[in-house]
Amino acid sequence: MTLQRRDLLALLALPAATPALAAADCSDTPGLPYLPPCQPWPQGLEGQRKADMRDGRYLNPVLAGDRPDPSVLKDGDDYYLTHSSFEALPGLLIWHSRDLVNWRPLANALLEPVGSVWAPDLCKHGGRYYLYLPVKAQPNDILVTWADRIEGPWSRPQPLGLHKHIDPTHVVGEDGQRWLFLSGGDRVKLSADGLRVVGAVEHVYDPWRYPEDWDVEAFSPEGPKMLFHGGWWHMVLAVGGTAGPPTGHMVIAARSRSLDGPWEQAPHNPLMRTRSSRERWWSRGHGSLVQGPQGDWWMLYHGYENSFHTLGRQTLLAPARFSADGWFHVDADDGQPLAKPRGGRAVPHGMPLSDDFAGNALKTHWQFLSGGAGQMARVRVADGRLHLRATGKDPGDSPPLGFIQGDPAFELEVDVDFDEGVQIGLMMFYGPRLYAGMGAHAKGFRLLRYGQDLRAAARPAGIERHLQLKLKCVRHVLTLYSRLDASQPWAKFPVQMDVSGYHHNVAGGFASLRPAIYAAGQGTARFSNLRYRALG
Repeated sequence: MTLQRRDLLALLALPAATPALAAADCSDTPGLPYLPPCQPWPQGLEGQRKADMRDGRYLNPVLAGDRPDPSVLKDGDDYYLTHSSFEALPGLLIWHSRDLVNWRPLANALLEPVGSVWAPDLCKHGGRYYLYLPVKAQPNDILVTWADRIEGPWSRPQPLGLHKHIDPTHVVGEDGQRWLFLSGGDRVKLSADGLRVVGAVEHVYDPWRYPEDWDVEAFSPEGPKMLFHGGWWHMVLAVGGTAGPPTGHMVIAARSRSLDGPWEQAPHNPLMRTRSSRERWWSRGHGSLVQGPQGDWWMLYHGYENSFHTLGRQTLLAPARFSADGWFHVDADDGQPLAKPRGGRAVPHGMPLSDDFAGNALKTHWQFLSGGAGQMARVRVADGRLHLRATGKDPGDSPPLGFIQGDPAFELEVDVDFDEGVQIGLMMFYGPRLYAGMGAHAKGFRLLRYGQDLRAAARPAGIERHLQLKLKCVRHVLTLYSRLDASQPWAKFPVQMDVSGYHHNVAGGFASLRPAIYAAGQGTARFSNLRYRALG
């Protein structure tokens, strides 16, 4: 049915799960932003978004939140996936699935700082798992780490000496020779053990170019992924830049009878592209082809959610198919439910973000969101509390602990007490120069905004160095609260903030806006009873 503009504007104010919104068809109404899909997301742990609708369909994203540059490995009946982790540490979280829709976390493969980790490649050869990971560091390089079990332990990463390329992908040629294909249409030979480069980098492919009048960020051919099927080597890669205009990033393809070339451009390039800013998913790109449990074909890729660059690039799944002429095609997601891959079985999806700090180790989802070596030495988990040793003077130089979340609206509560010389805080953190939230110390509260410690704020009566903090972020509107304990009502912080601009197109860095805690100054802060809840 077609609704009048006033009716649609009224529906925009309703929660996504209301029956009225579920019945709306807003696709043919000009002049309005994209509206949520008619079917609300299924709810998982703590109300978090999940993809599986449990009726044979799914609704993207399959991994909500900042999970860009997905690299997927089919290993028998199992699928393993990892994604870029940039500066956050521990990094390279490996996920496991049996149906490509439901994913459970296994372990972090990277436990030491190596630089900013971009677009890794996860592969298996000779019974051993490998990760090839490009890093922005001094100098830039591509590193390799390996493990005999997917859960690890993973070896210490070692450099390959490839200082001018990113986005490697491992492939084994017809003669058994191991290669890394690289950004820009280049490749290089690997040693038999996959741990060294043999010879010089070779240029073998000139990527397809889009029309000059398209709105893109940059040419940037990157993220090549390789597949042998039907007597052809298929190369899938991204061009157009990973952020910038929503219509920029795209998936293209080429094929050859040999890894040596020549490479023939797909006649229907680009295979996938956001064509309008009214679509739900922007900057679609960096695709990996994988075969489903019953032999059909799928592409895992990433994209920004319309109006939610703050969540980062999320992992999406789209059906693919091979036509009679041997080329494959991808059906782009239009924001509506899709039929799940046939076969397989669902594993428990996702992970709780709440934390009672039981045991003596940080749970998998926690990461230091900035900083380098030595940060984990600041952490001790004991007695149901996270003990965080303070450092620096504010969140810009006191690396915070946070986690990725994928809900457009959520709230977070935590109990904290801290030593006399410590400033603690609860915030949304993009990077050392861009964050928003509130801090507290022995003398009062502080406003954190635009990546600055701006000014003092009044402290509710009775609050000293033990208190509860709450953060609520509802579609970019950040509200903060405090109280002494659960016997009191929450006191609302006097400043609310719009954080919709806290993202890569403003600040660079390819990250996402994440909830985080920090401890600056001298002494220790103790956090406990952290409670996360998605708000739909």
